[in-house]
Amino acid sequence: MVRPRLLSAALVAALATTPAPRLNAGSGCATDAMLVFDGSGSMVEFGYDPRQVTRIREAREAIRHAMPLVAPVRRIGLLIYGPNDGDSCSGIDLRFPPRPDAADPVIRAVDALSPGGLTPLARSVGVAARVLDHREKAGIIVVVTDGNETCGGRPCATGAALAAEARDLTIHVIGFRALVDYWTWDNPEQEAHVGEDTVARCLAEKTGGMYVRTETVGELVEALQATLGCPLYGRLHMRPALPG
Repeated sequence: MVRPRLLSAALVAALATTPAPRLNAGSGCATDAMLVFDGSGSMVEFGYDPRQVTRIREAREAIRHAMPLVAPVRRIGLLIYGPNDGDSCSGIDLRFPPRPDAADPVIRAVDALSPGGLTPLARSVGVAARVLDHREKAGIIVVVTDGNETCGGRPCATGAALAAEARDLTIHVIGFRALVDYWTWDNPEQEAHVGEDTVARCLAEKTGGMYVRTETVGELVEALQATLGCPLYGRLHMRPALPG
């Protein structure tokens, strides 16, 4: 079993602003999980600072560190959204359903990823839920995203629908260097959340999961451990931010 680590002050502060997660049967190590990973074109953008490395480069590093720690204790599957050969919103790629010892295949898939396309976030989560047979079985979905739904989906409505129909489904959302566009036409729910984080947060709020903002490789590693690891990670015993 993976031993718990102390969370960084930055991550503790981020988690302290998130409503306490619903503690349900889905938090156990025997519960299958799907990692829904952002492979959209924005993962290779530099933003305003050309000295900053791309998100995908840092995300790959975090995956290499985190997966060997969590995969031995849980069956994990992988879905990547973004890259595609046709319509820019059609890139929803189920690499494999939950399987034991998934660390190496997840690492290889993310290392080989060539980001592109847009972000069909709501549809990707819906596909992951069906892979988990969410109406009949408990399941966990962990979404890694850099921000927005950009294919017209409605994450808030999707989260509410999944919560209503699922037997026991928890969705955690990790915003990695997330940026928010409040006015884009293809992100219809974001305008109602002006001043808040990415609308992807709704997926966690509607299902009793956690939303965690991460800015560094270390924070992303810790967030992946917290959401994909055993209950000692997943429950986190919510704590206030550390002083200073």
